[in-house]
Formats: sequence, structure tokens, C-alpha cells
Amino acid sequence: MATTNLSVYDKGDLPNVKGFRFGIVTSEWNPEITENLTLGAIDTLLDNGVAREDIISWKVPGSFELIYGCKKMLEGKNVDAVIAVGNVIQGETKHFDFVCEGVTQGIKDLNIKYDVPTIFCVLTDDNKQQSLDRSGGKLGNKGVECAVAAIKMSALNKR
Repeated sequence: MATTNLSVYDKGDLPNVKGFRFGIVTSEWNPEITENLTLGAIDTLLDNGVAREDIISWKVPGSFELIYGCKKMLEGKNVDAVIAVGNVIQGETKHFDFVCEGVTQGIKDLNIKYDVPTIFCVLTDDNKQQSLDRSGGKLGNKGVECAVAAIKMSALNKR
């Protein structure tokens, strides 16, 4: 787990993405965490010159459904990058392992199949406090970090 603030970045080091379009697909599961991650991503995109109308935001029921939601966005919305936002917290069963593995592999597969980056913004934590700390708490907001990754990867793709 990260032990530093994830929200710190140098805006001057980021490429100009004015006119780029970004998609965000957010899991509705653990909304107090995923909504904060999404807000961090949106605020970062806006702060870096992306117009509000160039940010498309969809919701899906859970983290496993992120794969399909991102696929549909990649196929039909003419975006330069997609950010998949979710949260899976370890429980007493192996469900955590199966969901985390499936989502990780699914997002990897999207990156291989489509010529548009899909950014993994899925917190996979041992407990809720770790997720809260990484979604706007003492460790910053992973949504910010993932928006920065989306900016960098979309610019790389345009080269």
C-alpha cells in the first residue's frame, strides 16, 4: 500500500490535452469511495484544460462490470482515454480474489484490444479505512493519479 500522498503531481510536466475527450466508468459499489475517486479524476482533468463537455461519465453496478462499461465506451464514444473506477475490499471469502483478478485481466485485455488507453483506478484494499485513505483521505486521492496517467497516456497515443 502507498505510504505517500497520491495526489501530488507537477502540472507543468503534463502535456496539453485541451480538446481531448475522456471517459470515466465508475462502479456504484462502495459509493463513498468510488464517487470520491471519480471527483478527483474529474477535477484533475478540468484543472488541466479538459472541457467539462469532453468528460463522459457512466456508472455500472460493480467493479466486475467495469470491463463491459469501458468496452462499450471505447466502442462508441470517441474518447482518448477511459478511466475505470472501482473498489474491492477484502472479505472473508475468495470472492475478493476472483473479482480483483477478473477486473485486472479484463482491463489489461481492453488495453491490448483497443488503441485507446484504459486506466486502472480500482482500489483493492484489505479494509475500508485503507480505501478511504486513498480516495481523498490522508494518502490523497488515487483518482487524481489515474487522471494524470490518462492525460499522459492519451498524449502518448496521439504521438
